Amino acid sequence: MQQILLQLPPSVGTSRILPSSTTFICCTGKPESSQKMSQRKLPKRPRFPSRLNHKSLTSRIVQLTRRRQLTQIFEEIKIAKSQHGNLGTIVMNALMQACVHCGDIDSALEVFGEMSKPGGCGVDNITYGTLLKGLGNARRIDEAFQMLESVEKGTAVGSPQLSVPLVCGLLNGLIEAGDLRRANGLLARYNYVFHEGGSPSILTYNLLMKGYISAGCPQEALNTHDEILRQGLNPDRLTYNTLIFACVKMENLDFAMLFFEHMKDKARKDDDQDIFPDLVSYTTLLQGFGRVKNLHSVKKILIEMKTHPNFFIDRVAYTVIVDSFLNCGSIKGALCVFGEIIKQAAGNRGLRPKPHLYLSLMRAFAARGDYEMVKSLRRRMWLDTAGTISLTMQVESDHLLMEAALNEGQVGLALQNLKKIVGKWKEISWTSRGGMVALRLEALLGLNSSLLSPRLLLQVSASDAIERIMTPFDEAQPLQATLQLKQVVMRLFNDPVVPIIDDWGGCVGILHREDCDKLDAPLSMLMRSPPPCVTASTSVGCVIDHMLEKKYRMVIVVKYGDFPSISYGSSIRAAGIFTYDGLCKLANKYVEDDRPAVSRIKMQNSENLR
Repeated sequence: MQQILLQLPPSVGTSRILPSSTTFICCTGKPESSQKMSQRKLPKRPRFPSRLNHKSLTSRIVQLTRRRQLTQIFEEIKIAKSQHGNLGTIVMNALMQACVHCGDIDSALEVFGEMSKPGGCGVDNITYGTLLKGLGNARRIDEAFQMLESVEKGTAVGSPQLSVPLVCGLLNGLIEAGDLRRANGLLARYNYVFHEGGSPSILTYNLLMKGYISAGCPQEALNTHDEILRQGLNPDRLTYNTLIFACVKMENLDFAMLFFEHMKDKARKDDDQDIFPDLVSYTTLLQGFGRVKNLHSVKKILIEMKTHPNFFIDRVAYTVIVDSFLNCGSIKGALCVFGEIIKQAAGNRGLRPKPHLYLSLMRAFAARGDYEMVKSLRRRMWLDTAGTISLTMQVESDHLLMEAALNEGQVGLALQNLKKIVGKWKEISWTSRGGMVALRLEALLGLNSSLLSPRLLLQVSASDAIERIMTPFDEAQPLQATLQLKQVVMRLFNDPVVPIIDDWGGCVGILHREDCDKLDAPLSMLMRSPPPCVTASTSVGCVIDHMLEKKYRMVIVVKYGDFPSISYGSSIRAAGIFTYDGLCKLANKYVEDDRPAVSRIKMQNSENLR
């Protein structure tokens, strides 16, 4: 089995088929004339009334936060300050939440410093909780623990009280970052805070289950449910929804329905509507039944949703319903629901479909070879969609139009679309759906009429085990986690990524050059853990696809017998490594020998690889 790489000939331009992490470049068309640009009105500078309405300003910040428009938020805050002086704690907390949501922890720390300085608006528990979550997301764990310790000792600015919401801010950040090892350490350190009347809080277990699912261990979430029952705690709606989601991840829909029915029985028995299934419960089940292609259960859940009194189906739920029908192969059912959305959106603009829904329908019709339907949906997406149509979505819509033409048997039309894609986007991912269509077109056209000049990478078979081309772990020269960066800084000038080991020689993480920003910090604080790993028998093709999809710079290779014993947060007994740089050298080695049947592997934005 051989890997196929495509490259455009020089006569066509610089366009080429690249790995999946390639950034697409969009041509926006001809520039507007200076006359049209002069006629365009400049956006008005926001003006605030003489007396500031903190509620409206906070709502505005929340709205811009959802759009991730952090620069606009700071501009409007600056204007409000110039007109009204210092703003209240609520507004500044919303600003800090915007910084955390957008991943700008440095700006969040600056906002915190402004709030806590003399003459500032002051800080409260919400301020600390938000900042702790941001520090957890940014993997700045030492700073977060120092802040918690200052709160515990009573030396923190503003004299906040150590409470469950405060610790949960950091706990949630660690869980969202996938760092369960430090999350469990946080629970062990502040276990007493999570006890209410001698029993742990249900919130703690909800967060832990969320973390296990995010880490790819849904079975551990079900085990956590057993611990909840042993502690005598009362599961809430979030607990059951998380358990249903874990069952869906495991494709165990029978267990999911048991939890679903238990929610309804408990709500009726206790006369507690807060435990009754909500939209999240129903849509999670729909996703699960759609994944296993159980059309009967999808229809049953949909009927129950529609017959439930005072149950409003929002845009997200409608999107999940359409996706479930499409996954089950029922295009007719999906179109019926889509028509219902369009009809209701006439009176409620909040139900207008987002681009994702149009693309889902376009994929289904492209696979069937219905070119006119794909073309119609693509046109309507631009006219009547809610939200932003990203460049990735624009690229995919063009690819689906080409695929629909080819599946309908219109090879000439498909070729025309491919030429438009090459001219417009300059690049096409060889592992994308559009790249597969391009390969089919190449096969039909033959080498004499080839548009993309296919070449074969002969030196590696995709079916070979990764053990054949990996670098032995000892030759990778791993570094001790206890070393400080200043002791090994020259190593990072040569190697962009280095494996890190503990005192027993087990791999505990991977250090990336771009993370090395503190010379006095130990490598254990700067590394990313846990390291991605594969078994030695995994095929080369699977490993390469996994690295390109997840943007890994390095994967750790382990023996098959050691893989089942690996637990989350534990060290890994590594047999070898395989890096992205090694993949590039493997390809370039044969290009330098002037072997005509080999194409270079190139990738843009390699600095974004993890």
